[in-house]
Amino acid sequence: MSAERKSLVLVVLQYSVVVKGIERKLNDAGYNASILSDNFARIRDLAGSTDLFLLYLPSNITDNRDKLDEMGYICGKVNDSGRSMIIIGEETDHDSLFRLMPVIGDYAWINRPIEMDLLRHAIDNAIMGPEAAMDKKRILIVDDDPSYAKMVKEWIKYKYRVDIVTAGMQAITFLLKNKVDLILLDYEMPVVDGPQVLQMLRQEEETMDIPVIFLTGIGTKESVRRVMSLKPAGYVLKSTTRDDLLEYLDIKIR
Repeated sequence: MSAERKSLVLVVLQYSVVVKGIERKLNDAGYNASILSDNFARIRDLAGSTDLFLLYLPSNITDNRDKLDEMGYICGKVNDSGRSMIIIGEETDHDSLFRLMPVIGDYAWINRPIEMDLLRHAIDNAIMGPEAAMDKKRILIVDDDPSYAKMVKEWIKYKYRVDIVTAGMQAITFLLKNKVDLILLDYEMPVVDGPQVLQMLRQEEETMDIPVIFLTGIGTKESVRRVMSLKPAGYVLKSTTRDDLLEYLDIKIR
């Protein structure tokens, strides 16, 4: 982020002490943040002096018709203003909201409770545009379970550029055309499994030095020994948490 303090407007449908705390943390992080909790028609006027809007959603918003209507109004105003927006909400509300209001797919989404590091990455990316994302390290997730792969992508996408393929041979094809800094590779996949993919990668000069971390659902001593006997850069249990995964990747992708 540049030395100039970027201006943020935190739009809230329900004012709370938590929201005030977020505003304080954003200002402490070097932004110029303010709260808009009513008179949402002002969004158009504020857009001229604002770099980014943040929409903080209350819990269980899908059960509140009035709040949903307000959210739709806010999204429309932000869209008309030509500014970007980040939506902050409960992870359990995202899919239902998307079905009710597909426009939210145009905006970045941050799950509550907020991880400030992730929020700052999302803010800087939204303000600085696609060029900033190109400077991030790139990770390829290879997993035949699209739901799990998408979840991991959501966890790490604010810190890394992330691509997903769902089969071993798709990974080989992708890597022949694209450069990545690290691969998260499912150990057990149909047709071509993780060990076979790793073997093929090590036979190609272009891919032999890419760090590969196995994703495995079994954490017994014997299964871990089998995984590590292939000498990958490491392994991650699929039961790991977002925070632990991010911390692990920070170490492996320096």
